[in-house]
Amino acid sequence: MEPFQVEREAMVQYQIKNRGVKAERVLAAMQTVPRHRFLPKGLQELAYGDHPVRIGRGQTISQPYIVALMTELLDVKPDHKVLEVGTGSGYQAAILAELAEEVYTLERFPELAESAKGMLNDLGYQNIHVLVGDGTMGYPPAAPYDRIVVTAAAPKVPDPLLEQLNQGGRLVIPVGSRYLQHLEIWDRDQEKFKKSVNVPVVFVPLVGEEGWKE
Repeated sequence: MEPFQVEREAMVQYQIKNRGVKAERVLAAMQTVPRHRFLPKGLQELAYGDHPVRIGRGQTISQPYIVALMTELLDVKPDHKVLEVGTGSGYQAAILAELAEEVYTLERFPELAESAKGMLNDLGYQNIHVLVGDGTMGYPPAAPYDRIVVTAAAPKVPDPLLEQLNQGGRLVIPVGSRYLQHLEIWDRDQEKFKKSVNVPVVFVPLVGEEGWKE
């Protein structure tokens, strides 16, 4: 049996499915991706717990339920091009890569980007582009994106991300103070955007030109 397979199955059933995440493709991705591989050595035993885990540089790998919920809200289709802001460990990028045609992921810390890229390569993902840069500015060279997900807390929605959304595209982002946010879903219809608000969350700050300053 694969290491941590039982723990991963329990995570999907009790932390995710039982809390209302229903999208079969999301559940299958959460079951497939080996979350423990994205944690630093010595912390892999914590991989399938119902909590975030610190990965260095003040960053975390998000709680499994929140990863699943945000992915379900994103509603990724097989032909989509997705931008992720905040690579971190690379785990969310791997989940997205199971669902989308192509994933671009931006990380501001070069060492985290390098570590994530190495792990994603080791796991055989060929549809993920790991980039270093200010995520609040998006990544114009590959725009527009069908879906954008931000895995850090913004004081407001960065305008460049809205501008880089494709027609009919969707952005999922935590917005609020440094200490408490709500997940916001922004849907694009031509030049108009419709916003809806989901659950309260707590993420590390989104630092950058269009986010929090250091």
